[in-house]
Amino acid sequence: MRIIFTGSGEFGLPTLAALLAAGHRIVTVFTQPDRPAGRGRKISATPIAEFAGKHSLPCVRTENIASEEIPESDLMVVIAFGQKIPAALVDRPRFGSINLHASRLPKFRGAAPINWAILSGQSLTGNTIIRVAPKMDAGAILAQSSVAIEPLETAGELHDRLAQDGVGLILRVVDDLEAGGAIETPQDESKATQAPKLSRKLSEIDWNDGAEQVAAKIRGLYPWPGCRARLTDAAGGEVARLTLVRARPTTGEGIRWRPGEIGSDGHISAADGSQAVEVLEIQPEGGRPMPLAAYRRGNAWMPGMRLLPPKSET
Repeated sequence: MRIIFTGSGEFGLPTLAALLAAGHRIVTVFTQPDRPAGRGRKISATPIAEFAGKHSLPCVRTENIASEEIPESDLMVVIAFGQKIPAALVDRPRFGSINLHASRLPKFRGAAPINWAILSGQSLTGNTIIRVAPKMDAGAILAQSSVAIEPLETAGELHDRLAQDGVGLILRVVDDLEAGGAIETPQDESKATQAPKLSRKLSEIDWNDGAEQVAAKIRGLYPWPGCRARLTDAAGGEVARLTLVRARPTTGEGIRWRPGEIGSDGHISAADGSQAVEVLEIQPEGGRPMPLAAYRRGNAWMPGMRLLPPKSET
């Protein structure tokens, strides 16, 4: 098959590599332009552009795909591209255009389906291959998978597992389309839910919330935007700045501890004190993620200390 690959993020890398390995011809790659990234804001290519360069694939970096010349092709595969594609371009390839979306549609349409699956307490997610349609993530379903969400899994880890899971789905649908055996099933609009874009404001923890909700937020927003916090001593002085990586709900020690306060067992009081959050992994500012036990060997994490929002977000 002559395939146009349209994508920008890391989520599409395993599929692009698999299409090449399966013998399909990538006639053009469309991706977003190079942009500042990382702490140093260095101008960087998208992961897809970097892959295209390493494999000598024709690659177009574009702010607006509608203004680009689209080559003759059999199929367009769209994965985490970040732009709306006009209908005239969607329909141009011989077999049209398909999209890999990281949820079991119609659940979690939108920019952040992996995060919202964890944030909303789901135990099951998956991937869906759909037709690219004018309404976001609303096209007919061509294939779908089921993937269990592990109890302590972060959004970053689930992202990587779903990226690999999508490979088999795409390859199967490409074969079905070429053989004329693809079956398209309309989505049930009454069951559609949304997965809107994330923001740093969303990552602020309110320790008055239930422990399950807080633990899900910590895992669901890592690595970005990350639930950042100031660790303060009993007098309110800042001790450290941390990003919480992994946590689980547990039983609290009662109202003797304020919400957000570390108890005698090292857990953080939540809700009315009857619940608590056991933090398992943290990332010190400027450092790498580490188990809390390793952090405590060289840093203070004492009863009465408290985790508060960053000052810039209070």
